[in-house]
Amino acid sequence: MNMSWIAASFVAAAASAAIAAPEKYVLDAPHSQITFSYNHLGFSTTRGMFSGFQGEVMFDQENPAASSVSVSMPARSMFTGWQERFDQFMTEDFFGADEKEMIRFQSTSIEVTGDNLAKITGDLTLNGVTKVVVLDTVLNQVGDHPMAGKPWAGFDATTSILRSDFDLGKFAPFVSDEVTIQISIEAMKAD
Repeated sequence: MNMSWIAASFVAAAASAAIAAPEKYVLDAPHSQITFSYNHLGFSTTRGMFSGFQGEVMFDQENPAASSVSVSMPARSMFTGWQERFDQFMTEDFFGADEKEMIRFQSTSIEVTGDNLAKITGDLTLNGVTKVVVLDTVLNQVGDHPMAGKPWAGFDATTSILRSDFDLGKFAPFVSDEVTIQISIEAMKAD
């Protein structure tokens, strides 16, 4: 009798773990943006963005700290709004990026700090250098997408990095070393 109680406990625990396991969501790239901004010589704030990124969120709605996120994008997917600036960023003075150069973020931990707030810590690989960054993150909404008819999630996040930490510090401090990054993503539950 004691053995069957132990066996039943293991089965119940396994069933609970299966229900509470993170679910895979894939990024909806057309409705996701990663933008960056920096101060140019004290005169203006210059902005750019990345597109063409892909990734996934392993999302545990019951226990968000058990979630994870992984995103990658080609460095050459940067959009600056001015071809000469893009061309300069792709030189050896900055990225020196070929077609295969990827920017990657992989979360290592998530600290829930409020009802819809979290700090996502992870490894950012940029220009061949990997550093730890922390994303201040807001869960905007989770629910069925009104047109797709399946579960969807939306998040916003911000962080700041120093260009010089990633061997991209040319012209600092005249052009600010600090770069602000803003992220807004939508992700759909994987089939």
